[in-house]
Amino acid sequence: MQTTPFGTTTVPVSRLGFGSMGLRGPRTWGIRSVDENQAERVLNAVLDAGINLLDTAPDYGLAEERIGRYLRHRRSQFLLATKCGCDPLQHADHLEVRHTWTADVLRRNLETSLRRLQTDCIDILQFHGGDARTLQQAGLIDLLQSFRQQGKIRWLGISSALPHLPDLLQLAVFDAVQVPWSCLAPQHSDCIIQAAAQGCGLIIRGGIAQGGPDAEIQRPQLNDIWQQAALDDLLPPATSRAQFILRCTLSNPLHHSVIVGTASLQHLAENVAAVAAGPLPAEILQQVTLRVAAVLAQPAPAAYS
Repeated sequence: MQTTPFGTTTVPVSRLGFGSMGLRGPRTWGIRSVDENQAERVLNAVLDAGINLLDTAPDYGLAEERIGRYLRHRRSQFLLATKCGCDPLQHADHLEVRHTWTADVLRRNLETSLRRLQTDCIDILQFHGGDARTLQQAGLIDLLQSFRQQGKIRWLGISSALPHLPDLLQLAVFDAVQVPWSCLAPQHSDCIIQAAAQGCGLIIRGGIAQGGPDAEIQRPQLNDIWQQAALDDLLPPATSRAQFILRCTLSNPLHHSVIVGTASLQHLAENVAAVAAGPLPAEILQQVTLRVAAVLAQPAPAAYS
Protein backbone atom coordinates (compact mmCIF):
# COMPACT_ATOMS: atom_id res chain seq x y z
CA MET A 1 0.00 0.00 0.00
CA GLN A 2 1.36 3.39 -1.02
CA THR A 3 1.69 6.06 1.67
CA THR A 4 2.27 9.80 1.65
CA PRO A 5 3.10 12.38 4.34
CA PHE A 6 -0.17 13.59 5.88
CA GLY A 7 0.04 17.34 5.49
CA THR A 8 2.18 19.19 8.00
CA THR A 9 1.91 16.28 10.45
CA THR A 10 4.33 14.43 8.09
CA VAL A 11 3.01 11.12 9.47
CA PRO A 12 2.77 8.50 6.67
CA VAL A 13 -0.84 7.85 5.72
CA SER A 14 -2.06 5.18 3.31
CA ARG A 15 -3.42 6.49 0.03
CA LEU A 16 -6.52 4.36 0.63
CA GLY A 17 -8.42 4.84 3.86
CA PHE A 18 -11.33 2.90 5.32
CA GLY A 19 -14.72 4.41 6.13
CA SER A 20 -16.54 2.39 8.77
CA MET A 21 -20.13 3.52 8.16
CA GLY A 22 -20.91 0.14 6.58
CA LEU A 23 -20.16 -1.55 9.90
CA ARG A 24 -22.90 0.38 11.71
CA GLY A 25 -24.98 -2.75 12.43
CA PRO A 26 -28.76 -3.25 12.81
CA ARG A 27 -31.41 -0.71 13.75
CA THR A 28 -29.61 2.15 12.04
CA TRP A 29 -30.44 2.84 8.35
CA GLY A 30 -29.87 1.40 4.89
CA ILE A 31 -30.49 -2.01 3.40
CA ARG A 32 -27.46 -3.91 4.69
CA SER A 33 -26.48 -5.06 8.15
CA VAL A 34 -23.13 -6.66 8.95
CA ASP A 35 -22.81 -9.25 11.71
CA GLU A 36 -19.94 -9.47 14.19
CA ASN A 37 -18.00 -12.16 12.32
CA GLN A 38 -18.01 -10.20 9.07
CA ALA A 39 -17.10 -6.96 10.85
CA GLU A 40 -14.08 -8.65 12.44
CA ARG A 41 -12.96 -10.15 9.12
CA VAL A 42 -13.27 -6.87 7.24
CA LEU A 43 -11.47 -4.76 9.85
CA ASN A 44 -8.51 -7.11 10.05
CA ALA A 45 -8.39 -7.43 6.26
CA VAL A 46 -8.21 -3.62 6.05
CA LEU A 47 -5.08 -3.52 8.20
CA ASP A 48 -3.62 -6.60 6.49
CA ALA A 49 -3.91 -4.70 3.18
CA GLY A 50 -1.73 -1.90 4.57
CA ILE A 51 -4.53 0.63 5.08
CA ASN A 52 -3.63 2.72 8.12
CA LEU A 53 -6.39 5.36 8.27
CA LEU A 54 -9.76 4.36 9.76
CA ASP A 55 -12.58 6.91 9.75
CA THR A 56 -15.57 6.49 12.04
CA ALA A 57 -18.11 8.50 14.08
CA PRO A 58 -20.53 8.21 17.00
CA ASP A 59 -23.23 8.53 14.31
CA TYR A 60 -22.24 5.16 12.83
CA GLY A 61 -24.06 2.81 15.18
CA LEU A 62 -21.78 -0.03 16.29
CA ALA A 63 -18.79 1.02 14.17
CA GLU A 64 -16.71 2.54 16.98
CA GLU A 65 -17.38 -0.40 19.29
CA ARG A 66 -16.42 -2.89 16.61
CA ILE A 67 -13.16 -1.12 15.82
CA GLY A 68 -12.27 -1.17 19.50
CA ARG A 69 -13.34 -4.77 19.98
CA TYR A 70 -11.53 -6.26 17.01
CA LEU A 71 -8.53 -3.98 16.51
CA ARG A 72 -7.45 -2.90 20.00
CA HIS A 73 -4.55 -5.36 19.85
CA ARG A 74 -3.41 -3.69 16.60
CA ARG A 75 -3.86 -0.08 17.71
CA SER A 76 -0.30 0.93 16.84
CA GLN A 77 -0.89 0.00 13.19
CA PHE A 78 -3.40 2.67 12.25
CA LEU A 79 -4.46 6.30 12.55
CA LEU A 80 -7.88 6.67 14.12
CA ALA A 81 -10.20 9.46 12.99
CA THR A 82 -13.59 9.97 14.60
CA LYS A 83 -15.99 12.89 14.89
CA CYS A 84 -17.70 15.19 17.37
CA GLY A 85 -20.83 17.32 17.52
CA CYS A 86 -22.72 14.04 17.18
CA ASP A 87 -25.92 13.67 19.21
CA PRO A 88 -27.55 10.52 17.78
CA LEU A 89 -30.86 9.25 19.12
CA GLN A 90 -31.51 5.50 18.97
CA HIS A 91 -35.12 4.59 18.24
CA ALA A 92 -36.52 1.08 18.37
CA ASP A 93 -35.97 0.46 14.66
CA HIS A 94 -33.58 3.16 13.45
CA LEU A 95 -30.87 5.62 14.46
CA GLU A 96 -31.71 9.30 14.18
CA VAL A 97 -28.57 11.29 13.32
CA ARG A 98 -28.47 14.70 15.00
CA HIS A 99 -25.70 17.28 15.40
CA THR A 100 -25.60 19.56 18.44
CA TRP A 101 -22.89 22.18 18.91
CA THR A 102 -22.32 22.46 22.66
CA ALA A 103 -19.33 21.76 24.90
CA ASP A 104 -21.27 19.09 26.78
CA VAL A 105 -21.94 17.13 23.58
CA LEU A 106 -18.29 17.33 22.51
CA ARG A 107 -17.03 16.18 25.90
CA ARG A 108 -19.49 13.28 25.85
CA ASN A 109 -18.47 12.39 22.29
CA LEU A 110 -14.79 12.26 23.22
CA GLU A 111 -15.20 10.21 26.39
CA THR A 112 -17.66 7.82 24.74
CA SER A 113 -15.44 7.38 21.68
CA LEU A 114 -12.34 6.71 23.78
CA ARG A 115 -14.24 4.03 25.69
CA ARG A 116 -15.82 2.41 22.63
CA LEU A 117 -12.60 2.46 20.63
CA GLN A 118 -10.63 1.13 23.61
CA THR A 119 -7.87 3.69 23.21
CA ASP A 120 -6.45 6.53 25.27
CA CYS A 121 -5.96 8.91 22.34
CA ILE A 122 -7.83 9.81 19.13
CA ASP A 123 -5.45 10.70 16.31
CA ILE A 124 -7.89 13.03 14.48
CA LEU A 125 -11.02 14.44 16.11
CA GLN A 126 -13.18 16.02 13.41
CA PHE A 127 -16.10 18.39 13.72
CA HIS A 128 -18.91 16.54 11.94
CA GLY A 129 -20.19 19.59 10.07
CA GLY A 130 -20.96 22.89 11.73
CA ASP A 131 -20.18 26.42 10.59
CA ALA A 132 -17.29 28.67 11.53
CA ARG A 133 -19.35 31.24 13.45
CA THR A 134 -21.09 28.65 15.63
CA LEU A 135 -17.90 26.73 16.42
CA GLN A 136 -16.11 29.93 17.39
CA GLN A 137 -18.90 31.50 19.42
CA ALA A 138 -19.51 28.30 21.37
CA GLY A 139 -15.80 28.01 22.18
CA LEU A 140 -15.63 24.56 20.59
CA ILE A 141 -12.37 25.08 18.71
CA ASP A 142 -10.72 26.12 21.98
CA LEU A 143 -12.23 23.03 23.59
CA LEU A 144 -10.66 20.73 21.00
CA GLN A 145 -7.34 22.47 21.49
CA SER A 146 -7.66 21.76 25.23
CA PHE A 147 -8.29 18.08 24.43
CA ARG A 148 -5.02 18.11 22.51
CA GLN A 149 -3.17 19.71 25.40
CA GLN A 150 -4.52 16.95 27.65
CA GLY A 151 -3.14 14.31 25.26
CA LYS A 152 -6.57 12.93 24.42
CA ILE A 153 -6.34 13.86 20.73
CA ARG A 154 -3.41 14.54 18.41
CA TRP A 155 -4.90 16.68 15.66
CA LEU A 156 -7.92 18.89 14.99
CA GLY A 157 -10.04 18.08 11.96
CA ILE A 158 -13.18 19.08 10.12
CA SER A 159 -15.49 16.96 7.96
CA SER A 160 -17.56 19.44 6.03
CA ALA A 161 -18.76 20.65 2.64
CA LEU A 162 -20.07 23.68 0.82
CA PRO A 163 -21.33 26.23 1.72
CA HIS A 164 -19.62 26.17 5.14
CA LEU A 165 -16.18 24.83 4.22
CA PRO A 166 -14.56 28.03 2.84
CA ASP A 167 -15.27 29.96 6.06
CA LEU A 168 -14.05 27.05 8.16
CA LEU A 169 -10.79 26.94 6.22
CA GLN A 170 -10.30 30.66 6.78
CA LEU A 171 -9.96 29.90 10.51
CA ALA A 172 -6.63 28.18 9.66
CA VAL A 173 -6.78 25.93 12.74
CA PHE A 174 -7.30 22.48 11.24
CA ASP A 175 -4.62 19.84 10.77
CA ALA A 176 -6.94 17.59 8.76
CA VAL A 177 -9.81 18.34 6.41
CA GLN A 178 -12.29 15.78 5.06
CA VAL A 179 -13.91 16.84 1.79
CA PRO A 180 -16.26 15.17 -0.73
CA TRP A 181 -14.84 14.84 -4.23
CA SER A 182 -14.94 12.58 -7.26
CA CYS A 183 -14.47 13.06 -10.97
CA LEU A 184 -18.28 13.03 -11.25
CA ALA A 185 -18.74 15.57 -8.45
CA PRO A 186 -15.74 17.95 -8.50
CA GLN A 187 -17.50 20.95 -6.92
CA HIS A 188 -15.08 21.10 -3.96
CA SER A 189 -11.92 21.41 -6.06
CA ASP A 190 -11.28 25.02 -4.98
CA CYS A 191 -11.71 24.07 -1.31
CA ILE A 192 -9.15 21.31 -1.75
CA ILE A 193 -6.64 23.76 -3.22
CA GLN A 194 -7.29 26.15 -0.32
CA ALA A 195 -6.81 23.42 2.28
CA ALA A 196 -3.65 22.14 0.61
CA ALA A 197 -2.18 25.65 0.60
CA GLN A 198 -2.59 25.67 4.38
CA GLY A 199 -0.74 22.38 4.69
CA CYS A 200 -3.80 20.44 5.84
CA GLY A 201 -3.91 16.68 5.63
CA LEU A 202 -6.60 16.01 3.01
CA ILE A 203 -9.02 13.12 3.45
CA ILE A 204 -11.36 12.58 0.50
CA ARG A 205 -14.77 11.02 0.97
CA GLY A 206 -17.08 10.00 -1.87
CA GLY A 207 -13.97 9.40 -3.96
CA ILE A 208 -15.46 6.34 -5.61
CA ALA A 209 -18.79 8.10 -6.29
CA GLN A 210 -20.67 5.49 -4.23
CA GLY A 211 -19.44 2.80 -6.61
CA GLY A 212 -20.35 4.47 -9.89
CA PRO A 213 -22.93 3.29 -12.42
CA ASP A 214 -22.49 -0.37 -11.41
CA ALA A 215 -23.20 0.23 -7.70
CA GLU A 216 -25.78 -1.83 -5.86
CA ILE A 217 -27.46 1.40 -4.70
CA GLN A 218 -27.93 3.57 -7.77
CA ARG A 219 -27.30 7.34 -7.82
CA PRO A 220 -29.15 8.52 -10.96
CA GLN A 221 -27.65 12.02 -10.94
CA LEU A 222 -24.08 10.69 -10.92
CA ASN A 223 -24.97 8.02 -13.46
CA ASP A 224 -26.31 10.70 -15.81
CA ILE A 225 -23.03 12.60 -15.62
CA TRP A 226 -21.10 9.41 -16.42
CA GLN A 227 -23.29 8.67 -19.43
CA GLN A 228 -23.41 12.20 -20.80
CA ALA A 229 -19.63 12.53 -20.50
CA ALA A 230 -19.21 9.19 -22.35
CA LEU A 231 -16.64 8.03 -19.81
CA ASP A 232 -17.02 4.39 -20.87
CA ASP A 233 -14.93 5.37 -23.89
CA LEU A 234 -11.98 6.14 -21.60
CA LEU A 235 -11.94 2.92 -19.54
CA PRO A 236 -8.56 1.16 -19.65
CA PRO A 237 -8.65 -2.60 -20.29
CA ALA A 238 -9.68 -4.80 -17.34
CA THR A 239 -10.74 -1.78 -15.28
CA SER A 240 -14.19 -1.54 -13.73
CA ARG A 241 -16.06 1.73 -13.60
CA ALA A 242 -15.64 1.92 -9.83
CA GLN A 243 -11.88 1.35 -10.11
CA PHE A 244 -11.66 4.00 -12.82
CA ILE A 245 -13.42 6.58 -10.63
CA LEU A 246 -11.21 5.70 -7.66
CA ARG A 247 -8.05 5.96 -9.75
CA CYS A 248 -9.17 9.40 -10.93
CA THR A 249 -9.44 10.49 -7.30
CA LEU A 250 -6.11 8.93 -6.35
CA SER A 251 -4.42 10.64 -9.31
CA ASN A 252 -4.70 14.04 -7.64
CA PRO A 253 -1.45 14.57 -5.68
CA LEU A 254 -3.23 16.92 -3.24
CA HIS A 255 -5.38 14.03 -1.96
CA HIS A 256 -3.54 12.31 0.86
CA SER A 257 -6.01 9.52 1.64
CA VAL A 258 -9.26 8.48 -0.03
CA ILE A 259 -11.63 6.76 2.39
CA VAL A 260 -13.76 4.03 0.86
CA GLY A 261 -16.34 2.25 2.95
CA THR A 262 -17.22 -1.36 2.28
CA ALA A 263 -18.26 -4.47 4.16
CA SER A 264 -17.28 -6.72 1.24
CA LEU A 265 -13.88 -8.39 1.12
CA GLN A 266 -14.16 -8.58 -2.66
CA HIS A 267 -14.77 -4.85 -2.98
CA LEU A 268 -11.92 -4.17 -0.57
CA ALA A 269 -9.57 -6.23 -2.75
CA GLU A 270 -10.76 -4.38 -5.88
CA ASN A 271 -10.10 -1.02 -4.20
CA VAL A 272 -6.61 -2.10 -3.14
CA ALA A 273 -5.95 -3.24 -6.72
CA ALA A 274 -6.97 0.21 -7.99
CA VAL A 275 -4.32 1.79 -5.76
CA ALA A 276 -1.71 -0.69 -6.98
CA ALA A 277 -2.58 0.17 -10.60
CA GLY A 278 -1.45 3.72 -9.94
CA PRO A 279 -2.59 7.09 -11.32
CA LEU A 280 -4.35 7.27 -14.65
CA PRO A 281 -2.43 8.68 -17.63
CA ALA A 282 -2.48 12.47 -17.80
CA GLU A 283 -4.26 12.51 -21.14
CA ILE A 284 -7.13 10.41 -19.77
CA LEU A 285 -7.44 12.61 -16.68
CA GLN A 286 -7.57 15.68 -18.89
CA GLN A 287 -10.34 14.17 -20.98
CA VAL A 288 -12.34 13.23 -17.86
CA THR A 289 -12.02 16.77 -16.50
CA LEU A 290 -13.03 18.41 -19.78
CA ARG A 291 -15.95 16.08 -20.45
CA VAL A 292 -17.42 16.31 -16.95
CA ALA A 293 -16.98 20.10 -16.90
CA ALA A 294 -18.89 20.34 -20.18
CA VAL A 295 -21.76 18.29 -18.74
CA LEU A 296 -21.92 20.31 -15.53
CA ALA A 297 -21.90 23.56 -17.50
CA GLN A 298 -25.11 22.65 -19.30
CA PRO A 299 -28.18 24.63 -18.13
CA ALA A 300 -30.61 22.76 -15.91
CA PRO A 301 -33.80 21.56 -17.63
CA ALA A 302 -36.65 24.03 -17.43
CA ALA A 303 -39.27 23.25 -14.81
CA TYR A 304 -42.79 22.59 -16.03
CA SER A 305 -45.80 23.87 -14.12
